[in-house]
Amino acid sequence: MDDVSVEHPLDVPLITKREVKCQVNKPKNINMVVANYAYTDEYDVVIAGGIFQGGATACVVAGRLAAADPSLSILLIESGKNSYNDPTVRNPVMLLSHLAPGSKTAMFYKAKPSEHLLGREAVIPAGNVLGGGSSINFMLYTRAQGVDFDSWETEGWYQDDMLPLLNKMETYHCLRPGVDKSKHGYHGPIHITKRFRELEAENEWMRVAKSMGESEFADLQDLQSCGGWSRWARYVSPDGKRQDTAHCYVHPLLQGGNHPNLHVLVETLVQKVIFDDQKRAIGVEITPNPAFQATIGLSQHPTGIVKARKMVISSCGPLGSPLLLERSGIGGSQILNEIGVSVVSDLPGVGENLQDHHLLLYPYKTSLGPDQTIDGILSGRVSLADALDEKNPMRTWNAGDVSSKLRPTQEEVDTIGGELKQLWDRDFKNQPSRPFMLCALHNCYLGNHSTVPDGQYMTVATYTAYPYSRGSIHAKGKTASSPHDLDTGFLNRKLDVDALVWAYKRSREIIRRTNYYRGELPVSHPEFPSGSNAALADLAISPNEMGTQAVKNLTYTKEDDAAIERHIRLNVNTTWHSLGTCAMRPREQGGVVDKKLNVHGVSNLKVADLSIPPENVGANTYNTALAIGEKAALLIAAELGIFEF
Repeated sequence: MDDVSVEHPLDVPLITKREVKCQVNKPKNINMVVANYAYTDEYDVVIAGGIFQGGATACVVAGRLAAADPSLSILLIESGKNSYNDPTVRNPVMLLSHLAPGSKTAMFYKAKPSEHLLGREAVIPAGNVLGGGSSINFMLYTRAQGVDFDSWETEGWYQDDMLPLLNKMETYHCLRPGVDKSKHGYHGPIHITKRFRELEAENEWMRVAKSMGESEFADLQDLQSCGGWSRWARYVSPDGKRQDTAHCYVHPLLQGGNHPNLHVLVETLVQKVIFDDQKRAIGVEITPNPAFQATIGLSQHPTGIVKARKMVISSCGPLGSPLLLERSGIGGSQILNEIGVSVVSDLPGVGENLQDHHLLLYPYKTSLGPDQTIDGILSGRVSLADALDEKNPMRTWNAGDVSSKLRPTQEEVDTIGGELKQLWDRDFKNQPSRPFMLCALHNCYLGNHSTVPDGQYMTVATYTAYPYSRGSIHAKGKTASSPHDLDTGFLNRKLDVDALVWAYKRSREIIRRTNYYRGELPVSHPEFPSGSNAALADLAISPNEMGTQAVKNLTYTKEDDAAIERHIRLNVNTTWHSLGTCAMRPREQGGVVDKKLNVHGVSNLKVADLSIPPENVGANTYNTALAIGEKAALLIAAELGIFEF
């Protein structure tokens, strides 16, 4: 299959920060009134993108609409910097650099202390660069299940409606025996490959999993397959580049010179949406992002107005969009009154229903070699220049080779019992395509390497497919720089803890039987009581190589289970998969948008990002963000009379 290059010289300038006294980001054709730091310009469609996965969806919508109708003027506003050919974005192996201290490609939402996390304040990193989360995520190709779209119970959004859009977005390079060709696309902007991978470790994991009765699927991303493992495909092009939405949907248009209708304003925050007296969205108020501004000058927070002739779209993501709506007068009246914002539309559902996949990372010591993990690069033992050398194939690797969508046996469910068993019988037992837990294998230590000895590690990630816990996020001020009130909701339902205990035990039994297993890395495992049969190991060779009896399952006491639960509460965190805070539901059911993404109670305002799914998806969420973008572009095109799409 031919590769489609997106690397072209930039011949349509991206709007970037101007080095002028007022320090306002503005395109050249905007007149500025320097005295009051205000300016006004007008476009047909204004898209407020930028943070978390919203930036990903925003680029899809902007690129599709701009290409469909060259007469339609579009402004895409991004809180972060331009991503074009940034080596930390383009090269997959640099994925963890975005979470390093001082990173400007990510921003960090801090939650309030939670008793369910033993007093911890969880932090959710979010994309803060053109392309949003797609520019800094792990590039793991994982689709929602068909039943997930059906669970939204919204006309036009069922799995039969969404599969054509899932296919439309991708160029799939991973056909193999057992893959249904009709379930994938071959002409889209996003390339899906199985480029560089570590076959020895991957094959060994699969060997052990199958020996324990697990299934291997040729394609876990066909919307139906569930209950086993698969060799992970990635959002990486055949030439080894990250497939973020900025480089796949926006930069090609900017670079090509044939779409002067598409404008991108970077390093800019959207303060609020502006309405007329008929509650029609007519524009947005913007201000420079202080993270990218100089600290001199008379005013560091000038504001400007950008008018929208036809539509404003909030695509700020599941944490950003509800805050923007509340600052604009859309939300629960009590919250709006507390922050001093006049009510435009009383929607108590704004900021509620926050969901995520609860993530635990468990590192293991291995006998793998330096070229079988990316620990050398992450630890600095391999220089950045050497890591990014065109001749080094590891620069194209995200170190994620194996994934799963798992379900416990009925016997395991019965053993766990309690509320989890009741909800299993209701929500899972008769839906075999619905995964209970997601589990992934990463060839590295996913953490701060200064805290562990030099070595070659394997990290097993477990994350709950459909947590029952719910959180919320709300604004605490009128400006984009105001504080927020974030309750992640992590583990506020006990059954979510029980699910993660089960996942730890199950995944641990698999890796203990691999030939490269050398024990657990204590820094991120439970502290078991002295003398526990489940104690952590430190081995010179794997149990399989000892030439004795087969490895037996560990047994866990109540004290061991308590140690695992404590570890989970102290270490569970985001999977960067937040969603649900502007749910696509009827208004009377706590909904914020309708089936066409219109915000209830106002006009000319839509939300298009991961805040709109009312229910979770059993998958990493980037693919769902792409699908929402493709669907939003179709809905908007039809509304604007663009029929050749």
